[in-house]
Amino acid sequence: MRAWVVALAVLASACTSMEAPVAKPEWTLLIHGGAGVMRRAEMTPEVDAAYRAGLNDALEAGSKVLASGGQAVDAVEAAVRVLEDNPNFNAGKGAVLTREGVAELDASIMDGRDRKAGAVAQARTVKNPIRAARYVMEQSGRVMFAGKAVDEMAATAGLEIVPPEYFITPRRLDALKRAMAGDLQPMDRYGTVGAVAMDSKGNLAAATSTGGMNAKPPGRVGDAPIIGAGTYADNASCAVSSTGDGEYFIRASVARMICARVAMQGMSAEQAAKATLDEVAALGGTGGVIVLSHDGSAALSMNTEGMFRGRADATGFRRVGIYTDE
Repeated sequence: MRAWVVALAVLASACTSMEAPVAKPEWTLLIHGGAGVMRRAEMTPEVDAAYRAGLNDALEAGSKVLASGGQAVDAVEAAVRVLEDNPNFNAGKGAVLTREGVAELDASIMDGRDRKAGAVAQARTVKNPIRAARYVMEQSGRVMFAGKAVDEMAATAGLEIVPPEYFITPRRLDALKRAMAGDLQPMDRYGTVGAVAMDSKGNLAAATSTGGMNAKPPGRVGDAPIIGAGTYADNASCAVSSTGDGEYFIRASVARMICARVAMQGMSAEQAAKATLDEVAALGGTGGVIVLSHDGSAALSMNTEGMFRGRADATGFRRVGIYTDE
């Protein structure tokens, strides 16, 4: 156990801005596709390329919104929807499965202009859970819905509905079988997708979506749909999307804590992310965050061996990464 804690402390220092421009760009977009054990030696060139292509597709979708003068909240939804539709990531189609072999999907979104937020948990038939979360934020007068109510509301709202089988892929079925046999591989454990953005008016937004943990008990909900844990955005501080061991991220109130450190202690995005992930590590948890501060500073941080991630901005800068040394 002691060696594990030491390892976490070392990994907690992994924080990068992906060599972004020094001056504050007119707009900025950060994305992630989950953090965990990601080693070059265990990733084939084809799989590596597929993940990078998916990240670039999400950057393209969100950047298109921002480059045309669109709002940050529209950009993060657009980026996350692309990742939900990509079966390589643990959100939407291709999400991990519960012990019963069903995908239960969680998502949340927050607008930094007025701190309005929307979240859904345990969705089973809405094709893009992030769209349902956006509907909750803007149309319901509430913040969060869970279970059958999500799918019923989504259908009534005219959102695209699919059969539960739509989300299941051979890869996730194999991962579930291994887990139920006692062979829970690190890459199969968890994963999440998310985006944070600042638009040309300086407004911030954040969005997160996930299938949760592989072989989770039905009804288990992690940090992704929890405002203040998996997602947070406030124009006065920052925007955050998290990925990792959800129970620990909830206990540490990760997203809100990062923004509090930015607003109250004057920390940069990187400093606040590192300090908060160090708290998560001390509890025994692993994961990563993407953070965009109101001053334009950014961080893509992790205390794991890798995180699918990307950054794009108005200067033309665009880069995606997987491993800690990128």
